[in-house]
Order: sequence, then C-alpha cells, then structure tokens
Amino acid sequence: MGDSDHDHHHRNNVNNLPPGFRFYPTDEELVVHFLHRKASLLPCHPDVIPDLDLFPFDPWDLHGKALAEGNQWYYYSRRTQNRVTNNGYWKPMGYEEAIVKSSSNKNVGVKKYFVFYMGEAIKTNWIMQEYRLPDSASSSSSSSSRSSKRKSQSKTDFSKWVICRVYEHDGDDDNDNDGGTELSCLDEVFLSLDDLDEISLPN
Repeated sequence: MGDSDHDHHHRNNVNNLPPGFRFYPTDEELVVHFLHRKASLLPCHPDVIPDLDLFPFDPWDLHGKALAEGNQWYYYSRRTQNRVTNNGYWKPMGYEEAIVKSSSNKNVGVKKYFVFYMGEAIKTNWIMQEYRLPDSASSSSSSSSRSSKRKSQSKTDFSKWVICRVYEHDGDDDNDNDGGTELSCLDEVFLSLDDLDEISLPN
C-alpha cells in the first residue's frame, strides 16, 4: 500500500508544472520537442508529460494521471489499433492532419482525431488528438538500401510512441450552442462598454 502511495505522490509531482508555468505547446512543438525526443530515447527537460502506456483510462479518469492544462490532458502512449477502455472506446474520426515544420516545411508528424464512445454506441464530447511521427521518418534512412530493413525494424518500435491530447468539446450536439457562447461573451463585453459610455459621458 505504501508503495502505491509513494508512486501516487511521485506521479503528482511529475504532473504539476512549476507555479506560474503554463503548457500550451503548438502541434509542431509537441511533435518536434517532446515526441521526437521520446522516440529517440533522449531526455526531455522538463519531463512534464507522463507516460500512461496503453489505453485503460476513460477520459474522465485522466485527471491526476495525465498532464492537465486548462481543460486539456496530455500523455505519452503507444500506437495501437484497439483503444478500448473500461467504459467505452475511442473511435477514429477518419481524418488526419500533417504537421509541418514552419522553418523547413518538412513533414514532422501526423495528427489523428478520435471521439470517445460510451458503451456500444453513445457518442460523447470527448475528443482525442493523437500525435505520431510520420511513418517515413523511421524508414527513410533505410529506403535506399533494402538490405538494412532489419535495422529499421528496431527503429519502428520507437516510432510507436504517440502523444495524446484529450479534451472535452463543449456543446457539440446542440447546434444552437455552436459558437453561441463566444457570441454571448462578446455581447456582454459590448453591453458593459455601453454602460461605461453612458456613465462616463456627461450629457
């Protein structure tokens, strides 16, 4: 029991960024700085993204385990076909985005979207973005000579690493809500500006 307590505390320390720090990486930074280093077995400082191995966690179980920032959770995992959790499964949404390095226009990663389903078929608002290195990255070095294919086999093991970003998408199902919240925020700002005008401008 004591061991698991200790492990729990240790985990929490890993997940908490130093006070005042925020974790808002771009897609490129996630892939180039974090995922690429992890896949190359290089140290990553600060080591803030925990490795949760495969997918036993329902999205709401990630709290306290994954790196939380705002309403998003980040963690390392492995590429797998089968994303089944205790209460449901992650279903691929069927489209991927290439992540391109801004400086060199080089393709450095792939971002794939999943949506979480409860039980058999109840769609939720939980979305996962899975970042992986491009498949060519591990094989490009050996593409010239087929004989070294065996060597690249061990490399592809590392390319099985992925970074997952999980978040709950608000109000996806009610179309009235689409962008509605943003509007109401703006409305509030404009309303308060109106009030200010009335108050500060003497007639």
